Amino acid sequence: MSNKPKILVARAIFAETVDRLRQHFDVQDNPGDALWTPAELAQRLADKDGLLSTGSQRIDAALLAAAPRLKIVANMAVGYNNFDVQAMTAAGVQGTNTPDVLTETTADFGFALLMATARRMTESEHYLRAGKWTQWRYDMFAGSDIHGSTLGIIGMGRIGQGIAKRGAHGFGMKVIYHNRSRLAPALEAECKATYVSKDELLRTADHVVLVLPYTPEAHHTIGSAELALMKPTATLVNIARGGIVDDAALALALKDRRIAAAGLDVFEGEPNVYPDLLTVPNVVLTPHIASATVPTRRAMADLAADNLIAFFGGRGPLTPVNKI
Repeated sequence: MSNKPKILVARAIFAETVDRLRQHFDVQDNPGDALWTPAELAQRLADKDGLLSTGSQRIDAALLAAAPRLKIVANMAVGYNNFDVQAMTAAGVQGTNTPDVLTETTADFGFALLMATARRMTESEHYLRAGKWTQWRYDMFAGSDIHGSTLGIIGMGRIGQGIAKRGAHGFGMKVIYHNRSRLAPALEAECKATYVSKDELLRTADHVVLVLPYTPEAHHTIGSAELALMKPTATLVNIARGGIVDDAALALALKDRRIAAAGLDVFEGEPNVYPDLLTVPNVVLTPHIASATVPTRRAMADLAADNLIAFFGGRGPLTPVNKI
């Protein structure tokens, strides 16, 4: 019998990462990428010391009660709203995430989604694929400019700062932002960003990008009242987390053209998508892929593995989200 700690890898990840984990642990992985129910996950965790999760496994009091040996959950994600952090801390279970390694890739994608939304790329592609492009018109899929416009960022962490720099330095945008706390003056200057209230940002921005972490307080940060403040020519992009936007309110605002367009990489209740968002033409939809490049996803998997190795090696986790 092995004396190595037992680790469960909840979803399919890079084979090389699993092989590295096997050098340190007794590993049960999931190469077929089966989507386990909470009960199935609990059954597999009953004799495990650690878990490598991917953000789609809910770690709550009920699961922890069924996993008495569990000491650490290493999330392969920067977000950890799948963690009940209070319950984990009470149970003495360490949580970790994978910050920093996906910052630039996610900022790239956020800006790509902003551009696709403003320039109506998805809507025009559907038109072309349907064989409707028979002649040119002066106003055919005329969208809005990025260069020289006002970019409003809600949530000015590392990814928000990356988007701000891309907009200000690459496209000559005026950047305004709202955050729980104001950035240091030197960092504001680096991002060429001006702090404003949330209401002022919504009223004045041509393009609003959401990059704030999900918390209960952030639930429906953008709802009917906030959408009503935005310009009818404005766009809204969400690369943060589902639940930060009231998707039903957004679908209605898009349908009524109360804002021009939206770009969404995250959704309430994903992978389910609010049905009306699938019927309005002025929205770009992507399936939570902001960090989806091979180097970045590999770095995320490796950092999750590094957290497990460091924890059981006695050095402590590299990127903890709670204090044990």
